[in-house]
Amino acid sequence: MTTTEPIKVALVDDQLLVRSGFRMLINSQDDMNVVAEASNGREALASPALAAADVILMDVRMPEMDGIEATERLLDAERKATGGPKVVVLTTFDMDEYALSAIQAGASGFLLKDVPPEELLESIRTVNRGDAVIAPSTTRRLLNHMAPMLKKIAAQNNDQLTAAVESLTPREREVFGLIAEGRSNPEIAEQLFLSEATVKTHVGHILAKLGARDRVQAVVIAYQTGIASV
Repeated sequence: MTTTEPIKVALVDDQLLVRSGFRMLINSQDDMNVVAEASNGREALASPALAAADVILMDVRMPEMDGIEATERLLDAERKATGGPKVVVLTTFDMDEYALSAIQAGASGFLLKDVPPEELLESIRTVNRGDAVIAPSTTRRLLNHMAPMLKKIAAQNNDQLTAAVESLTPREREVFGLIAEGRSNPEIAEQLFLSEATVKTHVGHILAKLGARDRVQAVVIAYQTGIASV
């Protein structure tokens, strides 16, 4: 009988009550458990147990070192490691520009702190699988809101980004467009009449050609290059 190891979750938030609530919820599940906690980014970077987690829930605003700098430094340190942690940014505001900065720093997505418990748990599972953008409607609202800034930031690297997109095959371009809409692998497979294994292969090629860490990074590039628009 094959058993699956529980998802190792780490919590980084300066509010003890928030961490306690998340810990109780996550540890109530058979397929995940909290393995590390930190009250700010500096503590997070100093914790070997946290760096070994599968998924990190990272608050944006914290004293000493905020979630943006912590995310960037943590993922940069783990970039050469295979299967490094994936970061989910936690924010209080739907249109929080700090969340976008964290995504650009390498986070795999973001959630509101008042997200329903079942959505938080499913987001952890989704990010751990790596097969979909979490909270696509919320993420899309943020990116729509920030689309003008994204295009402005991209202007200096536009030739490079455009060349990367143009290097995609017609089928990869089609899959890329659906990724930008927040579609999961099963949804893309169903729409394009492909197997999920084939879609997964296309996604891997797309991320490699775009130089994107994950699907969220690919979505950001889609907005920067006009593949996705408001």
